[in-house]
Amino acid sequence: MRSLHRTAVLGAVLLLAVAPAAAETVTLEPVHDATLIEDPDGARANGAGWFFFIGRTSQQQNSLRRALLRFDVAGAVPRQAIIEQVSLTLFMSTANVAPHEARLHRVMGDWNEGPSFAAGGGGAPSQTGDVTWLHTFYDGEFWQHAGGWFIGRTSARLEIVDDGFYTFDSNPHLVQDVRLWKMAPQRNFGWILIGDETTRQSAKSFVSREFPDATLRPQLEITYRMPGERPSRARIAR
Repeated sequence: MRSLHRTAVLGAVLLLAVAPAAAETVTLEPVHDATLIEDPDGARANGAGWFFFIGRTSQQQNSLRRALLRFDVAGAVPRQAIIEQVSLTLFMSTANVAPHEARLHRVMGDWNEGPSFAAGGGGAPSQTGDVTWLHTFYDGEFWQHAGGWFIGRTSARLEIVDDGFYTFDSNPHLVQDVRLWKMAPQRNFGWILIGDETTRQSAKSFVSREFPDATLRPQLEITYRMPGERPSRARIAR
């Protein structure tokens, strides 16, 4: 009996020694974010402001706003890692409370955040290096299309209402985007966030990476495992 007990204990120890480690999760803040402010000359920008904006303002002209976000995935996740789940959390600051949809699309061209600073959605005069409605780097490099160059397929969508935290939950498209950025960081141009652009006064504002309270800044959560580790069903992307 003692021999059997010792054998059982030894077997349990061996199983623990070879058991795969649990999946790991990292949380990233953006390395760049900015607002694209509709302007026929690309003369308005907001790269360093505390908020970014999406949707349509109450202005009669040049009322569209879109936001850009980029995260350093390759710098935080091992190249050989297998990404299982991805979610993006944003904090919407005080704005109109009517429900409007927000959509994420993967951006297809490089851009720069820029130094311009504005407290509101009207933006500030564009400065050298800003991303604008027309420019990827003001004022000498341009988007292929005005308003940003991005794929038509939606990576995620979510209805935004009142202020508070909103999370784009993991789905195959979000996971696919982040896997691409891990394996090919030269193709990591982030996401563009687009709101309701058909309804006046539908604009929503979100806290940016420059906001003083770090707990409210955008957060990209990535769950991954290393090759040979058993995936956890609770962590597999839907």
